[in-house]
Amino acid sequence: MEERKVKRIIMFPLPFTGHFNPMIELAGIFHNRGFSVTILHTSFNFPDPSRHPQFTFRTITHKNEGEEDPLSQSETFSGKDLVVLISLLKQCYTEPFRQSLAEEVGEGGTVCCLVSDALWGRNTEIVAKEIGVRTMVMRTSGAATFCAYTAFPLLIDKGYLPIQGSRLDELVTELPPLKVKDLPVIKTKEPEGLNRILNDMVEGAKLSSGVVWNTFEDLERHSLMDCRSKLQVPLFPIGPFHKHRTDLPPKPKNKDKDDDEILTDWLNKQAPQSVVYVSFGSLAAIEENEFFEIAWGLRNSELPFLWVVRPGMVRGTEWLESLPCGFLENIGHQGKIVKWVNQLETLAHPAVGAFWTHCGWNSTIESICEGVPMICTPCFSDQHVNARYIVDVWRVGMMLERCKMERTEIEKVDKCNDGEWSWIDRDVFGVEKES
Repeated sequence: MEERKVKRIIMFPLPFTGHFNPMIELAGIFHNRGFSVTILHTSFNFPDPSRHPQFTFRTITHKNEGEEDPLSQSETFSGKDLVVLISLLKQCYTEPFRQSLAEEVGEGGTVCCLVSDALWGRNTEIVAKEIGVRTMVMRTSGAATFCAYTAFPLLIDKGYLPIQGSRLDELVTELPPLKVKDLPVIKTKEPEGLNRILNDMVEGAKLSSGVVWNTFEDLERHSLMDCRSKLQVPLFPIGPFHKHRTDLPPKPKNKDKDDDEILTDWLNKQAPQSVVYVSFGSLAAIEENEFFEIAWGLRNSELPFLWVVRPGMVRGTEWLESLPCGFLENIGHQGKIVKWVNQLETLAHPAVGAFWTHCGWNSTIESICEGVPMICTPCFSDQHVNARYIVDVWRVGMMLERCKMERTEIEKVDKCNDGEWSWIDRDVFGVEKES
């Protein structure tokens, strides 16, 4: 009973790594300020609560025992169509979320507010208000991307969307510095479904008591001003979330400590700012021919590299079986290929001189925080917007588009030493470290 006197925050993340991790970081910020945090999480893609013992996890189940699961991971969680998957999640969890939130509130204690991922949309805000809980939403992408999302109806009217191949390099005059190819779309068989999701997200944010953002004013001042004007609710750009941490994030249970030590020893032996760190995030998938070109481009650059290859990242393969015969032996001590690393620790290591990234927002802001220039290969959605800002606005990276991902191009880009990165705007890095 005494525990229930503590003020509580209830959080409802979207069940993807790039959305769950910043929500957990935000939960840590609340917890460090004396709040009790309860996390309502879908049974789909449920995390390991033992990695976050300071929080209370509640499972929201979307089906009855014996029923067929519409969210069967073998069918939907393959990265083939995220729009279909998100639409299914919203459909399956509407009523289960209502029941779970009502149960939490019914247990007593002061529930200060619900913080939900903005992609859950308007219905989450309506349900919470019916139950009597104030709401805030959290955005896991940058403010510039949100501005682009709010402009989708205009972009459709102006003919920018759907994207036409003949207009890819055309400037979107309503959203400078974006080009048509930078618009945050997702390849899907249901383009109208994407428009509904984005409209629902924007309307849900307008219904909330405020939006918490994993960004900061000095990085996205103009975009945040635009968002304030369009949403008319308070914005809280309190990022980078991970800089509020007082502890290191726990590693996955299946990660061997010896592997960490081997990798750290290898990094420690490399020259300062010499290593190219390569990681394309938790959802992006690449084709086998792209995998080959990356492998040989890294090898031919003759630079040390650390390459994260997520199991299943290469379409049609489990892990590294499609590498050319003898490739691992050929690279010797030049490079390391692993399934997972602690990205924050890796970017902070003095040996890392460049980050070849898909430009997900978490990766973008973490790299800026550690002062590591980026090689940008965006794959979908907000990654295109982030890449354009990295290259043309913040000037902390260079572009390597997927259509140009050939080993000779990769080799040239990877060989950018510190002298050739001299045009990088170091003030952007400095501003973050002071904020």
